[in-house]
Amino acid sequence: MANPLVQLQDQGQSVWYDNIDRAQIASGEFARMLKEDGILGVTANPTIFEKSISAGHAYDEQMQQLIKEGKSSNEIYEDLVIQDIRTVADLLRPIYDRTEGKDGYVSLEVSPELANDTEGTIKEAERFWNMVERPNLMIKIPATPAGIPAIYETLRKGINVNITLIFSLQSYADVVDAYVRALEERNSEGKDISHIASVASFFVSRVDTLVDKLLEDKIKAGGAASLKELEGKAAIANARLVYQDFKRFFNTPRFETLKHAGAHVQRPLWASTSTKNPAYRDVLYAEELIGPDTVDTMPLDTIKNFRDHGIVKNTIENDIKGAKKTLDELEKNGIHYDQVTKQLQDEGVQKFIDSFHQLFAGIKSKKQALKEQVAD
Repeated sequence: MANPLVQLQDQGQSVWYDNIDRAQIASGEFARMLKEDGILGVTANPTIFEKSISAGHAYDEQMQQLIKEGKSSNEIYEDLVIQDIRTVADLLRPIYDRTEGKDGYVSLEVSPELANDTEGTIKEAERFWNMVERPNLMIKIPATPAGIPAIYETLRKGINVNITLIFSLQSYADVVDAYVRALEERNSEGKDISHIASVASFFVSRVDTLVDKLLEDKIKAGGAASLKELEGKAAIANARLVYQDFKRFFNTPRFETLKHAGAHVQRPLWASTSTKNPAYRDVLYAEELIGPDTVDTMPLDTIKNFRDHGIVKNTIENDIKGAKKTLDELEKNGIHYDQVTKQLQDEGVQKFIDSFHQLFAGIKSKKQALKEQVAD
């Protein structure tokens, strides 16, 4: 039987791995996934690095050396992360070359504490880009109000950007506009735009997590039992409508001009595609958002589940009328789209900030533990 993960490529979808784990890299497991599971890229965020660095002993030797050198917690974090990012970028480089820059990327996120700091984000994006020195790096920048101008400026400088924490159709439109304007600006200055890559990371399952809770609260408060029928539908509806916008935005005379100059479309990337609710099929979001010019970044459990029993067929444009109706019904019942998506973005930023703080606390405790070992 052909691996369903590999079969997704026949539908025009790329699978990226939403994880970086030094132990997996050292054991050869990551290389196996590239070869056998058709993984074409990697994404990371502060939560992933926090889990990876805090767990196990894969980082101990490098940390001991950095502690001996008197490095601060922030310097230790950056040294550990940059080494992983470079290693993964080099492992992905053959994919980047083979696909002519379509896939083969690894993403590194700017500090989530800069989510409301445009200038700080631009500086850190440029600093990370210069530190890693790999053409197949993407810098992750959140689609916050302060992030949008930073995204534009970073792309204008010729740096690849993975725009993260997109939840709403308006936010997505702002992201596409920043991408297209940056390319137009470079093109008008006679600068190359053929090497610039960007993905728009649209978060999926978290939408259902919040909307389902709001629906449950309304039912408990005496709302109609029929509200139950809307559970588990908002996230897929939202993503399918984004895909309709994607097709519209990138099939205009405006973008056609840029395509002639070598521009790539900015693909939607489905993030947060693990199923949080055990009542739902464990590959629900992966199966329902398959289509051309998309990326699905999957955590390990989703990769394993999809490899085992994922069904591959083009689903991204199924029941677009139903998708619109779902969002309309939620609005009618007092679940307001703009409020929900703003809350999700704010919570997303805060979750990454919390992970960032936990990561530094973990580094601090590891420093202490390793110092005590040396003392013994």
